[in-house]
Amino acid sequence: MLFIVSCSTKKDTFLNRSFHSVNTKYNILYNGNEAFKNGLEQLNSSYEDNYWEILPIEPLEIDELAILGIDNKDKNSPKDFEKSEEKAVKAVQKHSMLIARQERNKQIDDAYLLLGKSRYYSKRFVPALEAFNYVIINYPRASLINETKIWQSKTHIRLRNEEQAIENLTILLKDKKLPPEIIERAHTAMAMAYEAADNSALVVDHLKKATQTNFNKEQTARNLFVLGQIYSNKKLLDTANNYFQQIVDFKKAPYKYKIHAQIEKAKNASSKEDRINAISQLNKLIKDGFNKKYLDELYYQLGKIEEPDNSDNALGSYKKAIANSIQNNFQKELSYEAVGNLYFDKAQFVNAAKYYDSILQITSDDSSKRILRLKRKRNNLEDVILYEKISAVNDSILGIVAMTEEDQISFFTAHIEKLKAIQEKEQKKVNAGSAIFNVSTSDDSSKGDWYFYNIQTVGFGSQEFKRIWGNRPLEDNWRLSDKTKINFPGFLPQEDEVVSGAVNNSELMELTYYLDKIPSDNKVIDSVKNNRDNAYFRLGIIYKEQFKEINLAKSRLDKLLSFNPDLVYALPAKYHLYKIYSSENSEKATSFKNDIISNYPNSNYAKIILNPADALGSNNTNFAESEYVLVFYDYKDENFDIVIKKSSEAILKFQGDPIIPKFELLKAYAIGKKEGILAFKDALNFVAMNYPNTEEGKKALEVIETIKTKI
Repeated sequence: MLFIVSCSTKKDTFLNRSFHSVNTKYNILYNGNEAFKNGLEQLNSSYEDNYWEILPIEPLEIDELAILGIDNKDKNSPKDFEKSEEKAVKAVQKHSMLIARQERNKQIDDAYLLLGKSRYYSKRFVPALEAFNYVIINYPRASLINETKIWQSKTHIRLRNEEQAIENLTILLKDKKLPPEIIERAHTAMAMAYEAADNSALVVDHLKKATQTNFNKEQTARNLFVLGQIYSNKKLLDTANNYFQQIVDFKKAPYKYKIHAQIEKAKNASSKEDRINAISQLNKLIKDGFNKKYLDELYYQLGKIEEPDNSDNALGSYKKAIANSIQNNFQKELSYEAVGNLYFDKAQFVNAAKYYDSILQITSDDSSKRILRLKRKRNNLEDVILYEKISAVNDSILGIVAMTEEDQISFFTAHIEKLKAIQEKEQKKVNAGSAIFNVSTSDDSSKGDWYFYNIQTVGFGSQEFKRIWGNRPLEDNWRLSDKTKINFPGFLPQEDEVVSGAVNNSELMELTYYLDKIPSDNKVIDSVKNNRDNAYFRLGIIYKEQFKEINLAKSRLDKLLSFNPDLVYALPAKYHLYKIYSSENSEKATSFKNDIISNYPNSNYAKIILNPADALGSNNTNFAESEYVLVFYDYKDENFDIVIKKSSEAILKFQGDPIIPKFELLKAYAIGKKEGILAFKDALNFVAMNYPNTEEGKKALEVIETIKTKI
């Protein structure tokens, strides 16, 4: 009878109030709060901080729909929040005692708070705000009213109404009777509001006040870390390190903040002494087995500190960072980029390109400024790789052509013997492997339980792999079929081609296979030579103009001249060497100057050397523009082969003249007309990447965007 009587929500008696209050608190809300805790744990464990940027004060990813107030449930949000929301609604529906416009069940405001928090973490901020507002309006004397006001302000911040949040929190903080825990939470929320308002000074002020107490260990550690990052950005390194050290000394701080605080302190090492100490500390952390999860970040930071003093050690550390990077693709991208940049700085452009390619394969953000900049850098390497390949291959061909027949036979015989030795070595490995896996001598030896014991299964897997991928050598980036980007095959088959069976092995052992490939037609040989000369000239210009690698430019141009090339390459090569040696105050500049003036007095280059002001003035400009007009008329007459040829010659002739981008763009249009839309896009890309600040470069970008939909 007592149970039946107390079930009523319409009678304001002690028994009824007690029954519904106890049922709400220890049954429905208890289960709801447990579900909420589980959901929050899942959310925090799945959230990944980007420590390369200033951390958000509250770790919560927000999408645009949530900010706009569209009531869509986040599919990635833990299901426990739905359960906690259901429990909160159930508590209100079954146990609310709203009698005479007054709520008699003191747990109902708790239910509404749980309802709002569940919606908040489900990123449904408008319904969450409704729940918080309902409590504040209808339960002004509730025990959790101050906490509810903080959640209301946080929701306003998420809805980009930080002004209202600041106003509400300012009023709240004026209450002198607030407990320290609420003050801590209010200052953290105020820092969030000023962070949204881009007021870093007040963010710092409120974070400092929030860290004076530490009721919430997780949030206090995070606030200290954000303070350290802000001061690091301001180059106030001593102050920043002070906050990072506070985290290290904070016994109950989560370990992720402690280890990253150590890394941040290492980042702030400025003097050589600081770097030595930082290297020592990082090596200690690396040796600690507990830090296995963070080895990629530790090795990367070790490399960054080593790089100014010892680039070889830094290179090793970066490669270890890559090897130890398992899940954090962004960190792996940074490590790949660091290795690529080191190779780039060493002018090892082929190796640099390999690592840049690796970044572009794994990145998840193709449109970021960093990746776009990297793509431009990688595209600029494309010509270097192409022309280095052409020069290497054609040099080897011409070297063999220059041999006597007897020397050719001797050369290829030695090569065949080398291939046979490689084959024998590989066969021994195969036989050794067969001996290891041949665990049974019976007829059922092909039916072992383990995959590699089952010869039939292995054979099927091998055939399936070849069907999908073809013959691929065992190497980094084996998925890349276009090896012209990263490999330099010469005239002879490479060792990995022999091992993988990429070429017919039986043919490779025949002397006639090689002798038949040697060109004998003078036209073919001249073509190979011309392509080789063009490659060396292009490399010289690219190293000089684009990469400022003067020594590489000199070596390519000097070697070009040693081939006694055609005048179309010899004259501009001599001019560029003259310019290089002039900038170095070398006596060689005089030699090239006299050569050009004496032997080519009527050339444009001689005029530039003798009268640089006049030659680069209106006369030269008029001459270049007149030639451009003639080539343009050829384009209008649809003589596209002539346009491509004349444009290429003009680009060599007028090197350094502002009209060069015009010739390049006209050449791109002619290529598009002649070879199709894909070739057109590649040619436009060249103009856009090499002349980005010119009208022609901008026009090329516009056209690329236009034709993307047609490709």
